[in-house]
Amino acid sequence: MERLILDFLAYLELERGLSRNTLSAYRSDLLQFGAFLDRRNLAATDARHGDLAAFLSELAAGPTPVAAATIGRKVACLRSFYRHLRREGIIEHDPTAELRGPRKSQRLPRVLSRDEVARLLREPKGTDPRALRDRALLEIMYACGLRASEATGLNLEDVDLEEGVVRARGKGSKERLVPIGRQAVGAVRVYCRRGRPALLRAGADRAGARASNQLFLNRRGSGLTRQGLYKIVQGHARGAGLAERMSPHTLRHTFATHLLAGGCDLRSLQEMLGHADLSTTQVYTHLSADRLKDAYFSAHPRASR
Repeated sequence: MERLILDFLAYLELERGLSRNTLSAYRSDLLQFGAFLDRRNLAATDARHGDLAAFLSELAAGPTPVAAATIGRKVACLRSFYRHLRREGIIEHDPTAELRGPRKSQRLPRVLSRDEVARLLREPKGTDPRALRDRALLEIMYACGLRASEATGLNLEDVDLEEGVVRARGKGSKERLVPIGRQAVGAVRVYCRRGRPALLRAGADRAGARASNQLFLNRRGSGLTRQGLYKIVQGHARGAGLAERMSPHTLRHTFATHLLAGGCDLRSLQEMLGHADLSTTQVYTHLSADRLKDAYFSAHPRASR
């Protein structure tokens, strides 16, 4: 099983260009499936549709039920894995041909109001290097709708403050240019002048430390990680009274919803978010409509629910 997984992951990375995060998730899914097959004394090449269905049922009905979206990802992983085995001539029949995942709920992503965004962006206080970094980080994530991995992956040359654009590297290493607004430009400029050099000096003082070209640095002068970014966002969300509603992705959802509410067309939003399929972007049309209904029912004197 391990050899089959390594060969499959190499194919995904070299021929399909999937991101490191996706490869890591697929590896975890397949190792979990392999452990399930071991308990049944089955090889992956001998598994049939019923075995895969039993695996998914165990995930959904176990002591700690797995979310429908996660099971859906595992179904996609297994389908891709067995199609690869069939293309390679390792199996004759694809056991995932009739495999169906759970229906995804239509739960809409949470977004912040404009006042809540303002509270969050005011939260990094002071002029020490980390406060300047955090302010620039939050501003650029809200201004450009970046994923967490895209924000931490920004290098110095990816941000053109004169032209007002950011080069983001999205899923599958796809690049796109996203405009950056005046407030975010100002915050990044101050951070680059006064915050980042101080963080870089802190790293230079450590023996064996290597200078990082990443835009956002941690207190040791190394590139900020996704885990570090998450802690920063959560810390300031708590300070703004938003901890229950916040994750780094909340800023991306908020960016999209506020643009649509301001009149941005769906096709332009798709480009800025880096969505391969327009249907992925269309969830924000439902979200905007939902917010419009809330505003209507709370404001119209003859429109009680």
